[in-house]
Amino acid sequence: PIPQHPNTVASVSVDVQNTGKVAGDEVVQLYLRPDTSSAETPARALKAYRRVHLEPGQKETVTFDLGKYELEIWSARKIWEVEAGTYTIWVGGSSAADLKTQVALPAIP
Repeated sequence: PIPQHPNTVASVSVDVQNTGKVAGDEVVQLYLRPDTSSAETPARALKAYRRVHLEPGQKETVTFDLGKYELEIWSARKIWEVEAGTYTIWVGGSSAADLKTQVALPAIP
């Protein structure tokens, strides 16, 4: 999707639906990893989350706008930067989220 904020580098949207018979909350979590980088990075890092309340059968689209802050790493050059390359993004209700996508990003100093 087209970023909504001027500082947004990438936007990620996911549909969340309550398939149960009672209302409830879900904490939608977004994890990210650069697939290659000049420095060691975590296998998955929590970058954003949002709690949504859903009535039975209700579906809601949750959008995360990722800015430079969420994407940058402490690089081998000893500066905070977004390195060019592909990033894997997972979204789900826990750190074991298996809904994933990949996005290619340019370097952002």
